[in-house]
Amino acid sequence: MSDQPAMHIHGMVHVNINCRNFDRSRAFYEMLGFQVVWMVPATNTVEVAAAVGMPPYRVNGAIMAVPGARPPLVIDLLEWVEPRDESDPYPNLYRPGLARLAMRTTDLEADLRRLVEEGVEIVGAPATVMVDERRGSRFVCFRDPDGTFLELVEAVEVPDGDPATG
Repeated sequence: MSDQPAMHIHGMVHVNINCRNFDRSRAFYEMLGFQVVWMVPATNTVEVAAAVGMPPYRVNGAIMAVPGARPPLVIDLLEWVEPRDESDPYPNLYRPGLARLAMRTTDLEADLRRLVEEGVEIVGAPATVMVDERRGSRFVCFRDPDGTFLELVEAVEVPDGDPATG
């Protein structure tokens, strides 16, 4: 890269998640704890369409956020009406590009039980990754109704004197 100083980026605005059925996906993300902050206009200006590399479009969608999350956790949930693409999202987590949205939780086991009760596709059993002998995270990956990968992560701290397991 160049010898120029770093850009002025200081945070995340949102992650865009496309879906096939906005109402179904909205209900799913509300079950996860997201709330609608702003309904996206069904159409926008030619300039806005061009800025995202599209012809004039029609869309159903909303900006959704988890209340009180720090840093803020915001998604831009969109069902593209026109143009429309029915292809599936990434088939695996090793494909290049944005692969999954990882979200912090304070109770992984309770949230996992809820996902299972709701019939959500769980990718694999929860696992623990340790950063050092005392700190790490426990996580589980799952899919939204369209197959987009999501992840829940809970911090793990091992008290003094207890060996780290995982």
